[in-house]
Amino acid sequence: MKRAYFDASYLAKLHWKEVGSAEVVKFASRIGVVACSIHGRTEFAAVGHRKMREKLADPERARAVFQQMEDATRAGALQWLEPGPRSYQRVERIFLSDPGSCFLRAADALHLACAAEHGFNEIYSNDRHLLAAAPLFGLRGIDVIGAT
Repeated sequence: MKRAYFDASYLAKLHWKEVGSAEVVKFASRIGVVACSIHGRTEFAAVGHRKMREKLADPERARAVFQQMEDATRAGALQWLEPGPRSYQRVERIFLSDPGSCFLRAADALHLACAAEHGFNEIYSNDRHLLAAAPLFGLRGIDVIGAT
C-alpha cells in the first residue's frame, strides 16, 4: 500500500473545496494512505475556524468537514503520526545550523522532521516555504497542483 505525507494545507484541500482541491483529490485517489503529523489535526481544525471567521462556512459545515476527516481516520485512509524525540532534535539542529537560507516556521519544521523520521522521501504541500525547506530535512517537496 502506498503512503504519502500531506501537510495540513493539502489535507484541507481534500475536505474543503479550494483552489487546487481537484488536483489534490485526484492524486490522493491513487495512493492508499495519507499521513500527517498529529499537529496537523490542530492546523486542520484551524482551517475550519478560519472558514467560519471569513463567512465561507457555518459551524454545521465545519463540523461536517471535521467528521469527514474523522471518518477517513477510522477507515485507515488517514494516518496521524507522532513526532518522536528525534524529530524535535532534528528541528533544533536545523534551526541552529541553517544560515537563514529558508523561511522556516516551527509547524512546518515539525511536519518535515516527522515525515523524515517516519521514512518518507517526499512531502506534498502547496506551501512554498515548507517546500523550499524540504531539502534541509532530506525530503523532496512536491506540489501536484497544476502538475497533474
